Amino acid sequence: MSIFNRNTIAAFLLGAALAAGAGAYAVDRHLNSAGPHSAIDATAHVDRMLKHMYVEIDATEAQKTQIEPLERQAMQDLLPMHEQLHKAHAAALQLLTAPTIDRAALEAARAQNLQLADQASKRLVQLIADVGDQLTPAQRQKLAEHLAQMHGHGRGMHHG
Repeated sequence: MSIFNRNTIAAFLLGAALAAGAGAYAVDRHLNSAGPHSAIDATAHVDRMLKHMYVEIDATEAQKTQIEPLERQAMQDLLPMHEQLHKAHAAALQLLTAPTIDRAALEAARAQNLQLADQASKRLVQLIADVGDQLTPAQRQKLAEHLAQMHGHGRGMHHG
């Protein structure tokens, strides 16, 4: 495998991970808002992100038909994990504010958070691979370039 191909794959994975992070942030905002429509709002956000991605990579109708169920299933799988992680985080904060620090309980909370994060990470990697299988190498390159620019990793983009 050439360095260019490795860099292309790395850029795609980095971009997809960053996009997933942005999606997780949006899901977090929706899950933390009041009301029963949080999951619906998060789904609408993912739909908007997908439509934008489709334009960026010139996705065919057949690709859209293949990708949308993959994204929806991943969202169904990830939302409960996110809720569990949010609850575990709140429990850990309670432990930290208790009159006495329970080190064993903090360690158990840490281990639980790591396990949930690992499960979510594995699911995201599965999604990235599944979606990548539906795209051409040129489309994956376009997506990686777009995501890198969106997240400040492209030329002329600076954090600050």
